[in-house]
Amino acid sequence: MDKKAELHPVLVNLSRLLQQVERVVVLTGAGISHESGIPTFRGPGGLWRNFRPEDLATPQAFARDPHLVWEWYDWRRGLISRAEPHAGHRALVRLEEMVPEFTLITQNVDGLHARAGSRRVLEVHGSIWEVRCTACGLVREDRRVPLPLLPRCQACGGLLRPNVVWFGESLDSGVLEAVHLALKQAQVMLVVGTSAVVQPAASFALWARQSGAKLAEINPDPTPLTSVCDFVLPGKAGEVLPLLVEALAEEA
Repeated sequence: MDKKAELHPVLVNLSRLLQQVERVVVLTGAGISHESGIPTFRGPGGLWRNFRPEDLATPQAFARDPHLVWEWYDWRRGLISRAEPHAGHRALVRLEEMVPEFTLITQNVDGLHARAGSRRVLEVHGSIWEVRCTACGLVREDRRVPLPLLPRCQACGGLLRPNVVWFGESLDSGVLEAVHLALKQAQVMLVVGTSAVVQPAASFALWARQSGAKLAEINPDPTPLTSVCDFVLPGKAGEVLPLLVEALAEEA
């Protein structure tokens, strides 16, 4: 049985619901990027295989050894620069075009959604393609690969750091406010390629559900969210999302 036949009843019911609503939120996690060849943090061969998180992704680690942290992030930037958006990313672009009010919340820092063409993207963990000055706070995009190790601020000469949220740091208040508003107003929320264990993103779907949203999960394996979802579509984002958009187009 092919994937479309396997998921047909759920695809039809979810696409009919999407046809009726105006406000849709999507949350994506590391799984959707993994399909583009970007290792996850926690899976086999993941990015924490050789180093512990506290060695590389905390303010304390950066203060202790900024050279090591930047060496690792520069390696990640090089890896991500060679990755390409896949059919799942492109399906979300199409979905955004089909829904009156659409918000894409991502835990990923790789920028693949924007490269695919998504416009309304909230990057809750920041962007690996941005740098922030530790002295003056200036944030700017810098897509050079490789970066000079220990890059310096063009404005004040201060040491730059990746503009990502590290362990022990709070999410950007402006981004979090936009997330809360989208979740409060959502009528349907798709949860795609996330393990649903990293907080606070793991609670986003529950917040949306408390406000009345219907939940749909797209993931190869069950997660802590699976049992509370209204629609469960087992599989990879690159396989399932195009089928969902196709079904939605047929309902239009």
